[in-house]
Amino acid sequence: MVVVGAGMAGVQTAVALREQGFTGPVTLIGAEPHQPYDRPPLSKAVLLGTADGSAFDVDFASLDIDLRLGCEALGVRPADHEVDTDTGPVPYDALVLATGADPVRLPGTDQAPGVHLLRTLDDAERLRPVLAAQHDVVVVGAGWIGAEFATAAREAGCAVTVVEAADRPLAGALPAEVAAPMTAWYADAGVTLRTGARVAAVEPGAVVLDDGAHLPSGAVVVGIGAHPATGWLAGSGIALGPHGDVLADDRLRTSAADVYAVGDCTSFPSARYAERLLVHHWDNALQGPRTVAADILGEEAAPYDPVPYFWSEQFGRFVQYAGHHAAADRTVWRGDSADPAWTVCWLREGRLVALLAVGRPRDLAQGRRLIEAGRVMDADALRDPALPLKQAVVG
Repeated sequence: MVVVGAGMAGVQTAVALREQGFTGPVTLIGAEPHQPYDRPPLSKAVLLGTADGSAFDVDFASLDIDLRLGCEALGVRPADHEVDTDTGPVPYDALVLATGADPVRLPGTDQAPGVHLLRTLDDAERLRPVLAAQHDVVVVGAGWIGAEFATAAREAGCAVTVVEAADRPLAGALPAEVAAPMTAWYADAGVTLRTGARVAAVEPGAVVLDDGAHLPSGAVVVGIGAHPATGWLAGSGIALGPHGDVLADDRLRTSAADVYAVGDCTSFPSARYAERLLVHHWDNALQGPRTVAADILGEEAAPYDPVPYFWSEQFGRFVQYAGHHAAADRTVWRGDSADPAWTVCWLREGRLVALLAVGRPRDLAQGRRLIEAGRVMDADALRDPALPLKQAVVG
């Protein structure tokens, strides 16, 4: 067994193989030199210096996992059952692709000084002194990672301006009426949010916008999305989707024999939502490995069709999302979005298909189970924030 990628998806795949009884050799290949680590703390505790790292609590030696760090995968030759790396070819009987996603870079800034991404432990370590020195910071992108970094930078005492090309935060993730209330969160936290603005240039000490405005900046942090890290698969014949995602089936098998894909680098067909899903979130990287390990070991396993889930801590709020709202035909609000806690539910033909909970973890926990069960809801009962979600079920 060879697993390429030593993030959450890769580590959990190697662990799941052992837990489910695989006794043969397992090799885990990671491009970074660091002990495998979890990524969510990078935008929080690691960035603020309250934690030195976020290494997984996994004893690779006791699990007899051959951990090869600082080893970059360069290509795959499925016909030969070999992975090419910068240290030589690695043969496999079964291969798991778990290379995650790479951040989208701001065009024209590759050589610009003071421009940062926040995806790796090294990225967080480079940003630590920036926050400690309380520099003026410009964040490009008001998505999840941009909001989380802005939160940390304000906690560190930095002056923060967030620049967003769309007319609102989270424009690519949430409908306008749901994202709109989040605009006020920035001002409440002392963050300047400039929407409908694009970066024209990054100069020493300033970011220039397309309207000519100059924003003072000791550092620029780019958070404008990510794409599957699959460029190294060029020429392999492994089928990729329009976003560069590895096209996997409902057991996370790729188009190549004995090759699987899991986590941020892959998409999978969802019977629940009747479309292919590409999910760039921690929970997907945690759940998928169990399906991969079961299929490799020849066990009967249900098709991989999870209810997507993620969370974000921003501006003093705990935001959780479960499901997939794209095909919903009705939106129901629980509570007032001006309040500290509220929930939005999305229904399709009366069934709960997704929800966003702000400061209402019980709604999220109950709602996730109801989505999994495909329960029909009473929309009028849903509107009452005092009524537990499970009591609004009608079928």
